[in-house]
Amino acid sequence: MDKTYDPRNIEQARYQEWEEKGYFAPTGLDGDPYCIMIPPPNVTGSLHMGHAFQDTIMDALTRHKRMQGKDTLWQPGSDHAGIATQMVVERQLNAEDKTRHDLGREAFVERIWEWKEKSGGTIQNQLRRMGASLDWSRERFTMDEGLSKAVREVFVRLHSEGLIYRGKRLVNWDPVLHTALSDLEVESEEESGHLWHFKYPLSDGSGHVSVATTRPETMLGDTAVAVHPEDERYQSLIGKTIRLPITGREIPVVADDYVDPEFGSGCVKITPAHDFNDYAIGERHDLTLINVIDANARIISADTAREPGLSDGERVQSEQKTLSEIPTELQGLDRKAARKAVVDWLDNEGLLEKIDDHKLMVPRGDRSNEIVEPWLTDQWFVRAEPLAGPAIKAVEDGRIRFVPGNWDRTYFEWMHNIQDWCISRQLWWGHRIPAWYDEDGNIYVGRNETEVREKHGLADDLALSQDEDVLDTWFSSALWPFSTLGWPDETPELKHFYPTNVLVTGFDIIFFWVARMIMMGLKFMDEVPFHEVYVHGLIRDGEGQKMSKSKGNVLDPLDLIEGIELDDLVAKRTQGLMQPKKAKKIEKATRKEFPEGIPAFGTDALRFTFAALATTGRDIRFDLGRIEGYRNFCNKLWNAARYVLMNTEGKDTGITGEVELSLPDRWILSRLDATVEEVTTRLNEYRLDLAAKALYEFTWSEYCDWYLELSKPVLQSEASSEAARRGTRQTLVRVLETLLRLMHPIMPFISEEIWQRVAPLAGTKSDSKGETIMLAPWPEPSGHVDETIEAEMAWLQGFILGVRRIRGEMDISPNKSLDVLLANSSARDRERLDRHGHFLSTLARLEHVTVLEDDANPPESATALLGEMEILVPMAGLIDKDAELSRLEKELAKLEKGLNQAEGKLANEKFVNNAPAEVVDKERRKAEEMRAAREQLKGKQERIQQI
Repeated sequence: MDKTYDPRNIEQARYQEWEEKGYFAPTGLDGDPYCIMIPPPNVTGSLHMGHAFQDTIMDALTRHKRMQGKDTLWQPGSDHAGIATQMVVERQLNAEDKTRHDLGREAFVERIWEWKEKSGGTIQNQLRRMGASLDWSRERFTMDEGLSKAVREVFVRLHSEGLIYRGKRLVNWDPVLHTALSDLEVESEEESGHLWHFKYPLSDGSGHVSVATTRPETMLGDTAVAVHPEDERYQSLIGKTIRLPITGREIPVVADDYVDPEFGSGCVKITPAHDFNDYAIGERHDLTLINVIDANARIISADTAREPGLSDGERVQSEQKTLSEIPTELQGLDRKAARKAVVDWLDNEGLLEKIDDHKLMVPRGDRSNEIVEPWLTDQWFVRAEPLAGPAIKAVEDGRIRFVPGNWDRTYFEWMHNIQDWCISRQLWWGHRIPAWYDEDGNIYVGRNETEVREKHGLADDLALSQDEDVLDTWFSSALWPFSTLGWPDETPELKHFYPTNVLVTGFDIIFFWVARMIMMGLKFMDEVPFHEVYVHGLIRDGEGQKMSKSKGNVLDPLDLIEGIELDDLVAKRTQGLMQPKKAKKIEKATRKEFPEGIPAFGTDALRFTFAALATTGRDIRFDLGRIEGYRNFCNKLWNAARYVLMNTEGKDTGITGEVELSLPDRWILSRLDATVEEVTTRLNEYRLDLAAKALYEFTWSEYCDWYLELSKPVLQSEASSEAARRGTRQTLVRVLETLLRLMHPIMPFISEEIWQRVAPLAGTKSDSKGETIMLAPWPEPSGHVDETIEAEMAWLQGFILGVRRIRGEMDISPNKSLDVLLANSSARDRERLDRHGHFLSTLARLEHVTVLEDDANPPESATALLGEMEILVPMAGLIDKDAELSRLEKELAKLEKGLNQAEGKLANEKFVNNAPAEVVDKERRKAEEMRAAREQLKGKQERIQQI
């Protein structure tokens, strides 16, 4: 083995070997199946920290089950990501001074396919770099022919049952992209705005009501004013009418429980065509729907009445009547200009009461960053309630289990309040809706045009045009668990691997993806798509903030694996930022946080970090210090393996022949057995954090810090028998080989590299499966947990630690041999001393151990307790008591001075209130550390004074 651990010399070569030899593929569709479907990443993207975290979890689960002998399939693939992908290519065209309309639909879609073929494999290659053991021979894409066939089949069947329909409904409309958006594609954040208070005159001239609104421009489409039914202020107004300013239209006053009497005046305007809550109120009170905003978020005009999405200009209410009510000077104005014009108009009429500053949630499209408009338009919908019922029951009766279990409440909350799903998007990239129209507007749905004509007996010369819209990306990904396995054909893979075992996903898409897969799986496979849903948290930066390019706190997992120079990191974080001030701020913060760039940590260190962070919390803070610590862990394991190999290669490792096991041999086997059981249990419970903790503590503390050191007296002493040496060599390789198999799911590369050298020595590389640790059997507990041996070892460790603690407290060199006296020792203490004295002499570096009689008067000594027994180290000749006390006095004085300065700063309100929060926190931590150090020094001072 190389003297130093360098992951760059290991990882890519090992992965290439695994893939070329087909180790990732199922073993033949005849074993006990275990299947995980990868949440398909967008083909436009690159691997971010969330992907890397999630994929580490899935790979660890897959590798674990593969080693347990399961016939495993981790299904790879990617999503066509309709809006995101179309935007990327449209930007490319814009750079050429072109639009998609210049190319036309067919040529534009061809351009997207070309781009996808060139750059769509980025994530796949990054997944390889992460060590993901996906069966690449089965890679799927949501728009490949097989999945497209499944999409058409589902659409046609649902439509034939009346579960897909076309209707006019309110949707999230992006006025830049000109398409409906799903709720997941809308990001709402609090922004500063205003609350306008207007007077709405009563029709009978008896006065007015005061209404408050954040959107004055939509008043042109008001069809009611609502009050709470129990609001005593307005009881007499319910049922009366109001003359709507500007338009002159009469609208009713209605009572509805939705109204908050405490908000504004307790009297609100209702605009059903431009607000989702108002739409629901409109349905309850049978209010008219008046669309006054067009596809570009402008007030409608004669010129824009036939914009896309308005179904050839047809409106719920007569178009001409609506236009006639809107003053000409307002028609065609964009939202912002219309808002000002409406406010000015009402102000001039004396109807503006006041304007308040107001914080409100503003919805923006996640791609365009434009304010989304609730917009009334013709779209295709899935009738969700009939599909939701069976999906709710599947979780209630335990066929699907959420891990952690509390997420089922979130699932039920969404599912019991489910609304019909808008599945049409006004894009060119995606699955074209399989519906055709004749010139009279009749709709025909079928798998293709030929089927439509045959099914409906349409003449060959009857002109048909296919619907221009495409399906929501979530529609095709809802079919992912069975469409990727070949459905609607009855394939062997579908029969073998469906239903899958577990879905690993973030909590943010439980409704948008998880619920829809459950609905579709039950509908078309008559079986749940997976038995368990493991919901993990979301990766955030070390300060708990969401990682985003705008914040400049994004970490690229490949940069952590391979390292990146500081200038390159700065360039990467500031690329594409339009605001120079923000770019400068991000550059400054990056240079401060990473003054030397990011070193190469390797894949295994990153994966172990992710595993250690995989708690049950919602937010996961990623601290660079953790990965540095786990890189050191890899080094520790590497050096331990080098020690084992140096002491076992070319020597008898006890595969045959008599062996004699020492106390440390039997102890480490007992601890190994407990670790095997703990790691196995935790992986089965999806607690990778606890599995990683068990592996770390066993490897670092028990195997490396204790057992390897305790093996030296046996291997190096001439007094040891050959059977004893053979027993220790056997234990060294046996424990390391088992430990490597336990580590493999989380740290695949370093475990494989070392295992290839250790397995032959342990006698575990004899069959065809021994070619790789990936196919080696998962360790099973062997019944070696021995409480008596562990208690014996605890005594030995306590003795050694007691002597080491005295050395540390008294500043005695670790290399100086000591004489030790034992007072108040029991017969069992003396027996253990006789049995294990050679270990104590070596690890505690003892010259003599003397057992004192009960009435002995020991000299001045430093003392450590081990149960009732006192371990005494005589101080005569070891330290100069007066000199040591003088040194400690000086240290304390220096510490007190620093602590006084820190406490003075923290007592200064100006410093605490004005200094950056991180500076204040740093000063607080510094003060706490100095207080703790002061207490340690005082304790040391007291102990020396007692000598």
